[in-house]
Amino acid sequence: MQITSDKETIREIIGFIKNQEKTLRAQLPFLGHQNTLGLGILLLSVLGFVTSGVLYFIGVTPAWVCIILGALSTSIAHEVEHDLIHQQYFKSNAIMYNFMMFMVWVIRPNTINPWYRKKIHLNHHKTSGTAQDIEERLVGNGIKNHLLRMLVVCDGLLGLIVRSKQFSREIKGYKFFTLFNAGFPLTTIYYIVLYSFLLIHTFNFIVEYMAVLIHYPTWLMTLVEWINFTMVVWIAPSFLRSACLNFITSSMHYYGGAFNMLQQTQVLNHWFFMPFQLFCFNFGNTHTIHHFVPSQPFYIRQMISKRVNVFLKEKGVKFNDLTSILAANRYPSSQQFSN
Repeated sequence: MQITSDKETIREIIGFIKNQEKTLRAQLPFLGHQNTLGLGILLLSVLGFVTSGVLYFIGVTPAWVCIILGALSTSIAHEVEHDLIHQQYFKSNAIMYNFMMFMVWVIRPNTINPWYRKKIHLNHHKTSGTAQDIEERLVGNGIKNHLLRMLVVCDGLLGLIVRSKQFSREIKGYKFFTLFNAGFPLTTIYYIVLYSFLLIHTFNFIVEYMAVLIHYPTWLMTLVEWINFTMVVWIAPSFLRSACLNFITSSMHYYGGAFNMLQQTQVLNHWFFMPFQLFCFNFGNTHTIHHFVPSQPFYIRQMISKRVNVFLKEKGVKFNDLTSILAANRYPSSQQFSN
């Protein structure tokens, strides 16, 4: 009997979300120009990203402003990529579709290429909450050790290396080099610059602390200047965006004990998460809607989220289940639904 009840509740939620979208589209006819909106939003996010770098380069803004503006811009591009994965823009125009896929990757270099991510994200919708959901496991979902989880949230490459043997045992078809190569060349460049920056400045700190005088060659100093600049305008914004997103998404997805869409995610809108939400476009407050209706542009989700979240809570979807984060994201066994 519970099976029927769960399925009926899911149907009611899906119907409510679609009705909210239908009403919104009727009120705002311009939403029908979906391809134009998607492309325009992407170009604006790229423009914001480039502008933040230019303003830093000419000395108008300090590094921290550039990093914040860049992270905000790339958080929008990430949502566009998510929509592209679900074929929301230029579905029948391969040139425009792939152009947009390429652009969202260029300004977010610490992600695997979006064509490969499309494969593992669609798998995420099929296997959410299980050991086979590699997309969420890559960003920390289900990790019991909180230090390891922090490492994975901040450094995807190091996290992948540390957990590769575990993935080989638990995930069907997992191959380290297939996943590693999916980031070439942009992700490779990202980590070369990031690790070089950390190595150089750590070494320089030690040398200065020990009062050792070293004369560096001119070519090396020039290289360090370029690394510092690239770090501010390209690397650090992506680091900030992805760390915030990884923390939110790995916290809101359940791992283990979850069997259907009522249990796959929780809604995170507690005030504590607001600083992180800022750099992942309110992801924790709206992503649960996406699990029920994947074929919906992100801006629609944002616009209907207030009413939909009230309905989700009425139907038993969890909100701000903070204890699950400390329990490796396991869905509370005492309140499980049947499959």
